[in-house]
This record gives sequence, C-alpha cells and structure tokens, in this order.
Amino acid sequence: MDVLDDVLSTLALKGVLYFRTDFSGPWSVQVPNLEGAARFHLVVEGECHVSVAGGADITLRAGDLVLIPAGASHILSEQPADSAPPLETVLERAGYDGKGVLAINDGDAAAKTQMVCGHFTFRDGADHPLLRALPPQLVITAGDRARAPLLDETLRLLTRRIFEAGPGSCVAVTRLSEAAFVELLRAGVREAPEMASVLAALADKQIGRSLEIMHARPQEVWTVETLAQEAGMSRSRFAEKFRGLIGMSPLAYLSEWRLQKALSLLDNGGCTVQQAAARSGYQSAAAFSRAFSAKFGAAPTAYRRLHA
Repeated sequence: MDVLDDVLSTLALKGVLYFRTDFSGPWSVQVPNLEGAARFHLVVEGECHVSVAGGADITLRAGDLVLIPAGASHILSEQPADSAPPLETVLERAGYDGKGVLAINDGDAAAKTQMVCGHFTFRDGADHPLLRALPPQLVITAGDRARAPLLDETLRLLTRRIFEAGPGSCVAVTRLSEAAFVELLRAGVREAPEMASVLAALADKQIGRSLEIMHARPQEVWTVETLAQEAGMSRSRFAEKFRGLIGMSPLAYLSEWRLQKALSLLDNGGCTVQQAAARSGYQSAAAFSRAFSAKFGAAPTAYRRLHA
C-alpha cells in the first residue's frame, strides 16, 4: 500500500483554483483567513511580496511559489505593505465574476505581475502528523524547482492548462494541482525538518512496513509487540524509532488513523455507524461512539445524518 496516497485520499485532498491574475502596479490585496485550507500563489511573471499575519515577509519572483498551509490571512502586493484592501473589495472593483483573469491595471502597464492562486482543502476534521508538520509557510523558488524536476514539470503543465483553458480544463487543473501538492511536500523537506521526519518514516523499511500494515488492515487487533514483529524489530527499539520519526507512539497513531478512516466512511455515506466502527478497528459501537465524539465533537450518528 502507498501510505501517502492513502493518507491524502482519506483526508480528501482537493485542489481549487480561485483565480489567475494580471496586475500592474501599484496594487495590493488582503487575502482573508481560510481555516482548514492550504493556500498557494505561483508567480508566472513579475514579482510579488507576501506578508503573512504573524509570520514572514516573502518576495516571490517568476517561477517561485509559496504555500501557506494554515490558511492564514496574508497580504499580496507589488511593494512591501502593512495594509491592503480586502480581497472582496478588490474583486468587486475589478468586476470579477469568478471566471477568466482577475485584472488590476491602476498604473504602469509594463509593471505586470501574473500569478496563479488557489488552495488545497481537506475534509472537515482531517488530521495527520504530516499535516501538523507543515511549516507556517513553504517557499519553493525557481532554483528549488530545477532540483525537483517532477514538481517543475507539474507546475509547468498546471500553468499551461490554466492559461490555455478549453474543455475539461477545470478537472485537469484540479488533478494537476493535487499532484503538485504531493511534489511540494517532497521538494519542501529541506525547509521543514518535522515534515522530512514523517516522510522519512514512510520510506523507512521497518517503520514504513508498520505504517503499511496499519493503513491496510486497521480493523485488526494490533499491539506494539505484533507491529514490532511485522517490522522485524524488538518492541522497545520499534517504539523508540516510530516515535522519533512520527512524533507519537504507534498505538496513538493507530487510534488517530482509525478515526480518520471512520470519518471518511461516514462522510461518504456508504456504510452504517456499526459498519464504520468495525471497518476502522473498533470492537464495539459504544467505544467507537465515545472516541469519535471526543475527537470530532459530535456523535457518529449525528455526523452521518448531517452529511447524508
């Protein structure tokens, strides 16, 4: 089993393009907070300054990209700025209807900035050590892209598809952006040690094997001893290495993952609460209901009814 694929599928990764821009200065825009989303901005032409609330000031040039995983509010501008008009105001002034190019031409037409802007979303309640390990902002430069050919090719295809539009472009952009997210994780490990540790766990022969088993067969009864046996390690060494890479104990990880699987099953509406409990590894519906309610703030029956 590809554990990373299972994680992103279960957490319902989805890429959303919200606009491409054609700005000529002076221009600035305040992008609002979007909880549970990871925003991205890719500069195709020109230069863009990004000021993240409570974070860093970043300068992006052609070919550079920033990912803001927590969806924090931030300012995009031609020159560094402490304030800017809200995105809603900018959209209204530009007469933008959600289609085509968001254009702002208030100054020198030659001072042009073209960007592709969008975000990645996950299912409500989505949680995983990999998501928690993402840094407040992840910057990928044109130089980084040269060292990550798969990411570079994906971003080139994404940009080309957005600018050419045409039939099927929406679906193509969504799928390409989701592929780009995976490659962004791989390319960004140098800037995020915690994220590098989790990805290293997936690739590790022993810990990766235990993760594959937990993801493939969460409904089975697992102990630290049986997981260590599957990994070909002693119990103590396995538990120590697992915690060192993932940041939590093997059974704590398994408990969290079972709840994420159950959330996915209930969200898709394809099974009953009892079936979701059994398929995610709970021996009783009562135990499942207690754990689910504690994690997500609602009983599984109420959650299923709401998302039916």
